[in-house]
Amino acid sequence: MLSKKLLLIFSITPSFLLAQQNDTTQLKEVIIQENRLLIPFDQRNRNIQIISQEEIQALPSTSINEVLRYAAGVDIRQRGPFGTQADIGIDGGSFDQTLILINGVKLSDPQTGHHMLNLPVPLSEIQRIEILRGPVSRIYGINGLTGAVNIVTKQAESNSVFVQVNGGSSFKKVEEEAGKDGIYYANGLQLGGSFVRKTHQHQLYFGKEHSNGQRYNSGADNKKLYYQNQISLAPDHRIQMMAGYINNEFGANGYYAAPGDKESEELVETVISSISSHHQLNKWYLSPRISHRYNEDDYRYFRHDLSKGRSKHYTQTLSTELHARYQTALGDLGIGAEARFEDISSSNIGKHSRENYGFFTEFRTTKFDRFDINVGAYVNYNSDYDWEVFPGIDIGFQATDNLRLSVNSGTSQRIPTFTDLYLNQRPGNIGNPDLKSESAWQNEIGLQYTRNKFSFQAGYFYRDINRSIDWLRASTDVPYQAQNLGNNKTHGVYSNLGYKTAFRTDQHMMVNLAYTYLNPSIINDYKNTIIKYGIESLRHQGQATVSYSFKTWSITSANRWLERSSSNSYFVSDLRLAYSKKSISIFADIQNIFDEKYIEVGAVPMPTRWANLGLRYQWVQR
Repeated sequence: MLSKKLLLIFSITPSFLLAQQNDTTQLKEVIIQENRLLIPFDQRNRNIQIISQEEIQALPSTSINEVLRYAAGVDIRQRGPFGTQADIGIDGGSFDQTLILINGVKLSDPQTGHHMLNLPVPLSEIQRIEILRGPVSRIYGINGLTGAVNIVTKQAESNSVFVQVNGGSSFKKVEEEAGKDGIYYANGLQLGGSFVRKTHQHQLYFGKEHSNGQRYNSGADNKKLYYQNQISLAPDHRIQMMAGYINNEFGANGYYAAPGDKESEELVETVISSISSHHQLNKWYLSPRISHRYNEDDYRYFRHDLSKGRSKHYTQTLSTELHARYQTALGDLGIGAEARFEDISSSNIGKHSRENYGFFTEFRTTKFDRFDINVGAYVNYNSDYDWEVFPGIDIGFQATDNLRLSVNSGTSQRIPTFTDLYLNQRPGNIGNPDLKSESAWQNEIGLQYTRNKFSFQAGYFYRDINRSIDWLRASTDVPYQAQNLGNNKTHGVYSNLGYKTAFRTDQHMMVNLAYTYLNPSIINDYKNTIIKYGIESLRHQGQATVSYSFKTWSITSANRWLERSSSNSYFVSDLRLAYSKKSISIFADIQNIFDEKYIEVGAVPMPTRWANLGLRYQWVQR
């Protein structure tokens, strides 16, 4: 059956975006938004992927969660579809080991990593998504143990207004549930615009999604609001501000405590904000920043009886950063410091606070013939875990005009969340205040080959996570408890092949194939223990995406096959047909074409075949 499905996929169409929009020259000009050093994409010495704005628009997706599931090495484990609730892991890491950023602003969640993808930015306003695989402490600080995802938003260039509506359904009858009948459906509304003047620009967006679910008690109401601006004080001095609000309410049947949580629901509110300035002073570049994140999480085990089984969490994170870059004759020197203050007040975690201070330096040079070297270290102090140092080095060698070789070695740290340490949710879960922080060391070797219409990337990495944390129990008679399991040693192999061609100026096709293999040793060591998260980490991941465009029409087929360490495997195929002319865009999606029944995490079945139709109107001042 699987071979027939694959044959059908490759005979229909096939991936990511229109060829003229993914031109190799354009990709080379992209600057990776690292916090201190600016590195051109074609000079990268790490495994970095970029999902461009055009790719995002071409994919059969309506949320950031859905876009990221097509990225190689990225493991999206959704509990709630349509962007409601999802965990993200990179190369076998857990959701707490992946760092999420918007424009370089870290969205640290000291309570738990379950809500890190609650992001207020609409898909249409994302310029690109940068995915850094491997330890990233030297670049972004702690908690990026296995990687980071940086979402880079657009900068408005002219006055504009847009509105987008979409709706979809599985066309399956709603299960017997009070107040609900008919079929399962979901709909969404996005609207926003930009206001641009010579010295300042402003962007404001609002979004709302509603669904009555895709099975019993899985409906959702999500609202989001996002604002950003940029003010030029002088040619080399500017200020940027960002603020966002998210309010998600959803049925949580089976999300955390199946099968007893059939009637559970969850309400999550998140507020994020930041203000930064950027200054070029001769050879010095300076960028100070202050950011804040506030989160309320109200989990109701019995939605019809709030007198019992209710957990309420209130968390705040305040961060300050200073990044500096100095240009010398030998190369670029990056230095900086940051401080973060975290606190929580919770009904079953208690009241806790902690402080974190980081200091970093980095140096990059291209003065050696065909070589470029990036070396640095991050020094961290945490009020609970004392001092740690995390060095790293990246080396690239341009063997020919088309072939580039790279090796890198890096380290990183993750501080346990307040949930890991102090949760008291008997009989289901209990924390462990004696947990040690996780640290990882990863070594990697890779190659990148590009020539005309063809590109190829491949590599091997070995990662050793010391004091790896997961939740486990010996039997179902005792609660899960967070534990340091020892060393989690992972061997990984990845490859990515891209090919694009133009039949003529208005007709293009692009194919992208990716495969990742992971072998985490710790899974083999705990076969007789019930592990909550690690046992479901990726082992095999294959992806095939193909796009074909003709004049105003385009079609994209996006396909993924995954096998987890538990031997749970599934193949899911999605399709988007789109039409765009002047100010109007129309798209039609079919997700899970073959009606695959699968689970990404816990006991939550994902939606079966789902159809979605959308319309977008955008006015731009010429």
